[in-house]
Amino acid sequence: MLEFALNGRSYSQQQLIDLSAQPVYGNLTPYEQHTLQFCHQWLSGQECFKIKTSGSTGHPKIITLRREHMVASARLTAQALDLQQGDRALVGLSTEYIAGMMMLVRGFELGLPLTVIPPQRNPLGLFSDETRFDFTALAPIQFLEMFTATPGKAAILENMRAVIVGGAPLSEALLEQINTLSVPVYHTYGMTETVSHVALKRLNGPSASDYFVPLSGVQLTVDEQSCLTVNAPMTGYKSLSTHDRVDLQSDGSFLWLGRIDNVINTGGIKVQAEKVEQALARLLRIYRGGIYKDRRFFVGPQTHSQFGQQVAAVIEGEPISPNEQAVIQDELLLDSALGNYEIPRSFHFLPQLLETPTGKIDRLANLRALAI
Repeated sequence: MLEFALNGRSYSQQQLIDLSAQPVYGNLTPYEQHTLQFCHQWLSGQECFKIKTSGSTGHPKIITLRREHMVASARLTAQALDLQQGDRALVGLSTEYIAGMMMLVRGFELGLPLTVIPPQRNPLGLFSDETRFDFTALAPIQFLEMFTATPGKAAILENMRAVIVGGAPLSEALLEQINTLSVPVYHTYGMTETVSHVALKRLNGPSASDYFVPLSGVQLTVDEQSCLTVNAPMTGYKSLSTHDRVDLQSDGSFLWLGRIDNVINTGGIKVQAEKVEQALARLLRIYRGGIYKDRRFFVGPQTHSQFGQQVAAVIEGEPISPNEQAVIQDELLLDSALGNYEIPRSFHFLPQLLETPTGKIDRLANLRALAI
C-alpha cells in the first residue's frame, strides 16, 4: 500500500488520484500543489510530462519526458543501489526539477514510502537523530550544510542503504566529510534530458573511485571533442550528445573533465575551467590554515586584448588583498597539475554568487554582473 507524506500531512493513493476534487487542494502552498499535481498525474497513468531544465549552462527550457523512460530510470537506479520495496525515502529536492521529480517516481514504482518536504539548505535538520530513512538524494550544498550546521544529523545518513548527491561538482571540503561516513554515497552523472542520472561514482569506502560507472544498459561514446554521447533506455535508445568532456575507458567507465562550454581559449591554448577549480580548491583547503576554504568560487574567462581570453577566478566574499592574490598564484604554480597558462591571471569578488533556480552557481550571470 502506498505511503506518502508531504509536509507532515499523509495521503492515501486514492486521495492522490482523486486530488483535484478535494477542497483541501486550495489550502496548500504553490509548492505543495505542484508536488501533489504531479503525484495525481503519475498515479492516474499520464504518459508524458513537461519539465524545466535547470538552466545551469544557459536559459532554462521546457522539455517533454515519457513515462516509460522515467520508469526505466527508476528501475535501473534500484538495481544499482539495491533498493528494496519498503525502503523509506526522503525527498528534499525540488519536485519541479528532474532530481526531485524522479525521487517521487522511484517511490511510486519501487514501493518506497515517501516523506516529502519543501527544498531547503538542511533537510535533515527537520528530523530527530532517531528518524529512520533508507534512501535520499541531496544537492552538494545541502550535504555540506548538514555537516556544518548539524553534524549530529549524520547519524540519520548512517542508517541509510544509500545516498546520492549530484547536480554540481563536489568541493574538497565536502568530499573530506563524505569520507567519514560508512553509508555508501554516490555522485550522480546525468541531466534532465537523460531522466536524471545514467552513471554513478562511489565516493567513499573501499569501492571509492574517480570514475563514473554507467547503469545497466547505458551505452557511452565520445565525439571528436571528447564530449560524451549517451544511448540508454532512458533516452529511448536514441543517442543524446552532451557538452561534457570525459576520459572514456574501454570498460565504459569515465572520468569527467568538465563542460566544453567552460573551456577558456587563451592565446590558442584551451584551458578546462574545472581543472583549475580543482587545483584552487585543493590549495584553499590548506592555505593559511584554510581561512578561505569555505568560500565558494568558480573559474571563467576574462576578455584580454592580446590573448582573446585569460583565466580569471571569481570568489564569493570580501576581496583578498593583491599581495595575497599573488601568493596564491605562486602557490598554484607549484601544483604539478597546472601549467603556467592555467593559473588565474586575475581575481574578482562578489558579496554573494548568483545561483540558478536549483542552487547551482550561475557562471554566466556572475560574469555578466562583473562585466569582465
